[in-house]
Amino acid sequence: MKILFIIDKIELKYFEFNKLVTNFWLIKEFLDRKCEVFITTIPNLSLKSDIAYTACYETFESDGNIFYKDIKLSRKINDFDLVMFRPDPPVDIDYINATYIFDFVTRPRVINSPKAIRSFNEKLHSVYFKDLMSENIVTASLKEIEEFLSENKQIVLKPLNRCFGSGVMYLYEGDPNTRTIINTMTNNENTLVMVQKFLSGVKNGDKRVLTLGDRVLKYCIKKLPTKDDFKFNTHNDNFIEKAELTDEEYENFTVVAARLNSRGISTAGLDVIDGKIIEVNVTSPCYFIKEINELYGISLEKEVCDFLLTHALLSL
Repeated sequence: MKILFIIDKIELKYFEFNKLVTNFWLIKEFLDRKCEVFITTIPNLSLKSDIAYTACYETFESDGNIFYKDIKLSRKINDFDLVMFRPDPPVDIDYINATYIFDFVTRPRVINSPKAIRSFNEKLHSVYFKDLMSENIVTASLKEIEEFLSENKQIVLKPLNRCFGSGVMYLYEGDPNTRTIINTMTNNENTLVMVQKFLSGVKNGDKRVLTLGDRVLKYCIKKLPTKDDFKFNTHNDNFIEKAELTDEEYENFTVVAARLNSRGISTAGLDVIDGKIIEVNVTSPCYFIKEINELYGISLEKEVCDFLLTHALLSL
């Protein structure tokens, strides 16, 4: 099997394949299974006429770590058996243009589908599952956000195209900076934002619920807020603990997994507080493999790679 990972530019620059990174575990597992694994980034994608290419690097494993050969290779993307499309947000115009390249890719299975990612905003399209979310609006209107704040007393504002809590703001009724915060977030009423009712359970952390195909994994972690923030904002073992899904959560989120999978989103991470979805991560969902392996005594990367290889073979 020949596998291509499209990763974030910062990962390639510093080659941050460490045990906190989901890609580390998947690439290492694929290499252990004697797959040929290559890495690339968005700027290294191209079209020549209607044929999609990538300039990429071959990876290898040594003493439990993974590395890449510093020789850039030109490959047709159709020559791979599986492509893992996992660049981090922001989902800006460069990101969108990269998804267009894959409109000309026909052979390998691409996970997650770039076309599906292009059509699914991690914040806005969470509203597909509105019955499982807290109250929310998407707007650029100062008046509408102020009215929403008046109704709910405490709210959270989120930019639509960023990740890992970047740019997320908390606002309470009576905050003297209310208009400044709203105008900053909305670029003076020119930029849409997601506005959600603040869930008090965030002080106890949010669960990362993992989907794989049509199912929800039984392994679950809770991300805890740091001392200097109301939310989880640093990937550190001190702020991650083992969690469990309730029967109701498992049933509800299995429906979500099936619906996402039907749209071409085979791997996702749901962020959940008090049983409510606050975000659906589809671009480069972190599976917290290191932490789950330690907390549950398993090798989660094997289960994930079993699924990926099975689905890659089915598409050939």
